[in-house]
Amino acid sequence: MTSVCAVIPVYDHEHAVGQMVQSLRQQGLTVFLVDDGSGPPCAAELDRLADGNVDANVRLLRLPKNQGKGAAVMAGFAAAASAGFSHALQIDADGQHDPMDVPRFVAAAHADPQSLVCGRPVFDSSIPRHRFYFRYLTHAMVWLNTLSFDIPDSMCGLRVYPLPVVLPLLAAEPMGQRMDFDTEVLVRLYWRHTRMQWLPTRVRYPLDGVSHFHLVRDNWLITRMHTRLFFGMLRRSPRLLVRKLSVTA
Repeated sequence: MTSVCAVIPVYDHEHAVGQMVQSLRQQGLTVFLVDDGSGPPCAAELDRLADGNVDANVRLLRLPKNQGKGAAVMAGFAAAASAGFSHALQIDADGQHDPMDVPRFVAAAHADPQSLVCGRPVFDSSIPRHRFYFRYLTHAMVWLNTLSFDIPDSMCGLRVYPLPVVLPLLAAEPMGQRMDFDTEVLVRLYWRHTRMQWLPTRVRYPLDGVSHFHLVRDNWLITRMHTRLFFGMLRRSPRLLVRKLSVTA
């Protein structure tokens, strides 16, 4: 039986997270909020959201200190699986993703429970140009590390993960715990022949949005992640090439 919940990693997004939770609850989803070491204002807002939900369909987890988006998402996955959910919808807390697109993602997960449902972003004019072009550096590395164009975008944070598929990977492989998580987990799932569905989804950059991307630290982590994946690709390249040839034959 397919049962989908939502996992929201939160770090100091007290102004946007409440609206996101409200939208997801209106769609009937249980929401796991993962507080990734937020400051007092956001922590208080998360307490309010969880304490005010008498049916316990908004559940709050707290990491003792900020560990990064990836660590928060993985903690949310573990909690969701322990609560009996088969799938977790990952969505950001900052309002970039349109929650009105969520029903399409949930429906796709029900239609093919073994597949990973991934967002393919459709940007509006609010995206900063440097971010738009920087994404293509990561796209190119992902295409190299999979020897394919099968992953059109590895950075969109709106996805539905089948937990029986992703949790064994997380147990077997050390995974990036910050902004490198979204790309690395997608490549490694691809290497494991996980089916992927790609749905277009609107993405915007709110003028008052809060970004926690650290230019030096996160670029270093992403570079290290791509390097690690490159050497993993070299070991797997014969199988990847056979896979590619069998698809095109």
